Amino acid sequence: MIGFDTILIADWSAGKRAPQKPSKDAIWLGIARQGVPEEPVYCRTRADAESWLATFLKSEAAAGRRVLAGFDFPFGYPKGFAARITGSDDPFDLWDWLEARITDAPDGANNRYDIAAEINGLFDGPGPFWGKPNQTDWPEIPYRKSGIVYEKVAERRTCDHAAAASSSCFQLAFPPTVGGQILMGLPTLSRLRRGTGAAVWPFENTSSSAIVLAEIWPGLIEPAVKDRLRRAPDGFIRDREQVLLLATAISRMPADELARLMAEPPEDAQEEAWILGAGHKDRLVELATFRLQPPPLRDDCFALPAGVDWTPVDAALGMLRDRLSPVVGTEGIALRDGLGRVLAAPLAAKRANPPEANTAVDGYGFAYESLGEGDQVLPLVEGRSAAGVPFAGTVPKGHAIRVLTGAALPEGVDTVILEEDVTLGTGEIAFRAGLKPGANTRRAGEDVEVGDTILPAGRRLTPADLALAAATGQSEMTARERLRVAVISTGDELVEAGQDAAPGQIYDANRPMLLGLVRQFGYDAVDLGRVPDDRENLRAALDEAAREADVILTSGGASAGDEDHVSALLTDAGAMAQWRIALKPGRPLALGLWQDTPVFGLPGNPVAALVCTLIFARPAMRVLSGQDWQDPQGYLLPAAFEKKKKPGRREYLRARVRDGQVEVFKSEGSGRISGLSWAEGLVELPDGAVTIKAGTPVRYIPFASFT
Repeated sequence: MIGFDTILIADWSAGKRAPQKPSKDAIWLGIARQGVPEEPVYCRTRADAESWLATFLKSEAAAGRRVLAGFDFPFGYPKGFAARITGSDDPFDLWDWLEARITDAPDGANNRYDIAAEINGLFDGPGPFWGKPNQTDWPEIPYRKSGIVYEKVAERRTCDHAAAASSSCFQLAFPPTVGGQILMGLPTLSRLRRGTGAAVWPFENTSSSAIVLAEIWPGLIEPAVKDRLRRAPDGFIRDREQVLLLATAISRMPADELARLMAEPPEDAQEEAWILGAGHKDRLVELATFRLQPPPLRDDCFALPAGVDWTPVDAALGMLRDRLSPVVGTEGIALRDGLGRVLAAPLAAKRANPPEANTAVDGYGFAYESLGEGDQVLPLVEGRSAAGVPFAGTVPKGHAIRVLTGAALPEGVDTVILEEDVTLGTGEIAFRAGLKPGANTRRAGEDVEVGDTILPAGRRLTPADLALAAATGQSEMTARERLRVAVISTGDELVEAGQDAAPGQIYDANRPMLLGLVRQFGYDAVDLGRVPDDRENLRAALDEAAREADVILTSGGASAGDEDHVSALLTDAGAMAQWRIALKPGRPLALGLWQDTPVFGLPGNPVAALVCTLIFARPAMRVLSGQDWQDPQGYLLPAAFEKKKKPGRREYLRARVRDGQVEVFKSEGSGRISGLSWAEGLVELPDGAVTIKAGTPVRYIPFASFT
């Protein structure tokens, strides 16, 4: 069976017109391609949704893409129901019967209760439909289910039992209910099937169909939805998240696995339909969990080559660059939410910029070829062309027209003269010779053409990027989920700032610093507090960090001493590398995996912790977040200090620039935390021996380069 290129999931509604602002209880359409979701589509009415779906399905088929479109309401009723209504057990006859009778006004007002009452009149006794807004209207419809006997027709379909569905297609009111959705949804499906040539699963052979309609319910992935909402910012809409997650889950399923899933329905499904995925809830939840999308890092991703002891800085950075890959999933986001997010797929221009030729100045436009020799006098046509209010006619040859900055060039105009260079008379202008053809104009697409890649995958979006995306017609994009970084401080000697410190205790300076760095890098910081020098407490903290975050930063306990529990636990887990970096400050750097979550065990000294974070953890976290590897930008500037350095390791000095020269902090001692606040960057001294005198060029890296 050929796989599907596009998965579409519709969350249908039987209600009236939804608010203009995206909200729950409306119609949401989720789309995913090759496991990458797009921004869900919000529709206020069923008519809007049906029009959008018809256009979308036809365009996908025309583009050669195969579509599976899933809807969250029953495609059929229990066995025997269709024959009772139409005289035929063919479900499509029932679809046509409902399409001919259901009415749906532009504001969403409809006659579904009238049709349900008509159907109830074809059965003996009360029902089968029940539930209504009040107890007096539609007397043929019972207000409650009590007293209805489901003897001739079952209350639930076979697939409803298999999926543990909580409501019946005969329940019209009171949540949870799908009764209204099916009455309003089947006429839509009937028209879509006829208008797009779609095949319907499981009623028809769908193996060679470009468009396949199927019944599938978001309730099958409820655990993933709850997890998503728990981690999502306030204001996220459940209906939106359901279609996004479910479309992504089905899109991620291998083609042969989905083919087996669609080959399973029992015999009853030919009349009753079937819920795609019923009985496979765990698998769908697994696929719908965004965090499971990227492949895990190898257990040996931090392992050093045999025989390596001291690791040069460049070698350590090279190994990180080559071995790491993104650990976060993807999601569709709106343009307005894009600042600071990392693109998961390239973004192309939907519209040229500028979209049409326009004028760059206020002035007068004309056809250059109409000019003669020497000074010019041109009659003016009536009217003008302004930004957003173009001139509708054609400017005759030998005439000019008033144009304002940003206005589209009227037909017959290819050159503009600045108004300051013109003498304005009565109905005419005069100007001197010397103007070049095309002067003061911008051609259509001179900045960006339609289809050009405007932003690459892996780019962290800036305000300027959002302007470019908006100018070229993009309102949504696929982004990486925000990297979540857990920060843990370790050590019995630490107390929280502001608390009373006993003899031998110090305030925890690392955690506020590291949490601030994480946020400055654009990631979500998860503060897991201080952990004493107790192995089991630290194990529990690492377990929590692995559940809550994508990366773990610890400070302290990264060496090989008796109380270095970070190193010990990572070693016990079988995924630990003690990197002894040829670096000052910050030689010990523990790297490992805890439950497949990367751990950076930083030194406990704040100066060393900062340097190791900037030099090693920062570029690594960029890759883990879906960005490209980026070395910090440095500048050669004259030194305002003197120093003699021995060979063997690279050194980083706290520094700042004053009067065009680089000065360093008065002490190189790692315990001098005030130097971190004093500094505005680092001086990087090479691995070899060096003698620096006043005026010697040194490499200065401002803190702003570490982003």
